[in-house]
Parts: sequence; structure tokens; C-alpha cells
Amino acid sequence: MGLALIACSLLIGLGALGTAVGFGLLGGKLLEGSARQPEMAPMLQGKMFLIAGLLDAVPMIGVGIGMYVLFVVAPGITG
Repeated sequence: MGLALIACSLLIGLGALGTAVGFGLLGGKLLEGSARQPEMAPMLQGKMFLIAGLLDAVPMIGVGIGMYVLFVVAPGITG
């Protein structure tokens, strides 16, 4: 049971950390691109929101798998 809890916490925590780094890079590149070519800012912003939605799906899947392991697999381990 203890290893399942550690696995769930690592799965959710590292997924959140990776997403935070990804959002930071994405926002920085959006600002950099908008500063270089201001007339492209609306198009870049639309593409940024599309990528942000896809990037946000990764930790949601990780949370789902973590909850599955925590509530379905882990109680079966203890008996």
C-alpha cells in the first residue's frame, strides 16, 4: 500500500511540475514572438491557447491514473 501511495504522489507531482515548466516556456515564447512581430500576436495567442489545452490534458490523465491506482488497485493489494 505504501508504494502505491508513493507512486501516485510521484505521478501527480511530476506531471504538475512538467506542466508548469511547459506553461512557463510557452508563455515566454509567446511574449518573445509578440515582441518581435506585434501584428502576429492574435494568431500566436490563438495557437498558444490550443497548445495550452493540449498541455493541460497530460496532468489530467496522470491524475486519473493516480486515482485509479489509489482507489482501485491499492485496496486490492491489502486484501
